Amino acid sequence: MSKTTKKISLPRPLPRKTVEQIYARLAAVDPEPKTELNYTNPYTLLVAVVLSAQATDKGVNKATKALFEVADSPQKMIDLGEERVRDYVKTIGLFRTKAKNVILLSQRLIDCYGGEVPEDREALESLAGVGRKTANVVLNVVFGQPTMAVDTHIFRVGNRTRMAPGHTPLEVEKGLLKNLPDAYAQHAHHWLILQGRYTCLARKPRCWLCAIADLCAYKDKTPAPDKP
Repeated sequence: MSKTTKKISLPRPLPRKTVEQIYARLAAVDPEPKTELNYTNPYTLLVAVVLSAQATDKGVNKATKALFEVADSPQKMIDLGEERVRDYVKTIGLFRTKAKNVILLSQRLIDCYGGEVPEDREALESLAGVGRKTANVVLNVVFGQPTMAVDTHIFRVGNRTRMAPGHTPLEVEKGLLKNLPDAYAQHAHHWLILQGRYTCLARKPRCWLCAIADLCAYKDKTPAPDKP
């Protein structure tokens, strides 16, 4: 007889008023947050985000600096060829698959979208190597849409703070968008990524430095380290 795994019930999300206070605090600290990926146009951002899967922004920027100098458009990338793209991105994890995807998505942009990055989720997700998270980043950064690209950082922050408890990235995304005040919609994605990347760390969150520690529902807050 097979057994079914019962989902652990989720805690109630923070009240909308508290969520709004959190965004207000994060906005006060960093009013105009930006992606840490280097890019020169919508196409190079798309490529950079595809390359950043399971890799650090710093590592991607190091690899794309030289790549984007010679190939900053779909046609130039096609002309460069998959083998040479591989050489440029070989320091990034899964570089073979990623190089292949970059060539495939470049060709599709030429064939279907006139070489332009489309302002449409379905169209973006039809490109090789582009999933929901990548599409959300492009829609937010390039086209100013109030999307929420839930990576490991946002997934952790959403659950740990109880801004949007969820079992899956999509559940967390929907929860965050449901309680997202319009005034903070444009930059919310970057505030939460930066919060997870530099403050709300996975193993040892830096709660003693956190601007929203008193609003966060996380019970096991990390105390300040003892001074030497």
